[in-house]
Amino acid sequence: MANDRDHPWLRPLWRRVAIVAVCAAWSALEFYSGQPFWGVLAGGMGVYGAWMYLLNYPKPEAEKLESNKKEE
Repeated sequence: MANDRDHPWLRPLWRRVAIVAVCAAWSALEFYSGQPFWGVLAGGMGVYGAWMYLLNYPKPEAEKLESNKKEE
């Protein structure tokens, strides 16, 4: 599922935000416990998740239709 951005499970925004938040929390926990390698690894997954699932995620069809109506 990591490479499949169009998977139906990822459509709700709260799920995508939760994935990024869990990775950020995991990274913070690892740094707090003195494990910088795992902290960087989890932080990298969080950054990648934010890029793929929040910043670069394709708009759902309903939002595309609404934005096209506003432009007209």
